[in-house]
Amino acid sequence: MEHIISVTVENKFGVLSRVAGLFSGRGFNIESLSVAPTLDPSMSQMTIVTSGDERIVEQIVKQLNKLIDIIKVVDLSENEFVSRETALIKVHTRMEDRAEALRIVDIFRANIIDSTPGTYTIEVTGDPKKIEAIINLLQPLGIKELTRTGRVAVAREPIRTAAAQPKKIARE
Repeated sequence: MEHIISVTVENKFGVLSRVAGLFSGRGFNIESLSVAPTLDPSMSQMTIVTSGDERIVEQIVKQLNKLIDIIKVVDLSENEFVSRETALIKVHTRMEDRAEALRIVDIFRANIIDSTPGTYTIEVTGDPKKIEAIINLLQPLGIKELTRTGRVAVAREPIRTAAAQPKKIARE
């Protein structure tokens, strides 16, 4: 089963290496990894996509929590979350294929971010199924180059019901 693990770390030299080393040293695979600073530049946020049963992921989370410079580890797969991925896809575009490429870009709400006489570079953001779907439709046109960011994810906030909303005080 796929798991998305959110790890908040101190933004220091070697932290990424230690996290990756934990996975490789124990025979766990990282399917995708995204790292960037947070609003606080002294911290970074890692989004790690891995797979395994509950026992394996629980072991990963425990081992991550033992590492120096780790602030917080959350298995987002246990709760509601939102995730996205971005892909840049360079497609061969002969004159007779340009209209089809534009139609696919429009359907997926993607963007053409670069164009030459022989290629379009397409940017698309969405869930992994959307990325796979556009890739599958563009393959017959001839994908020249493809790069994907890996996923980023964030936990969803619980929806507050009307009963849980703060009461408004009527002003006279």
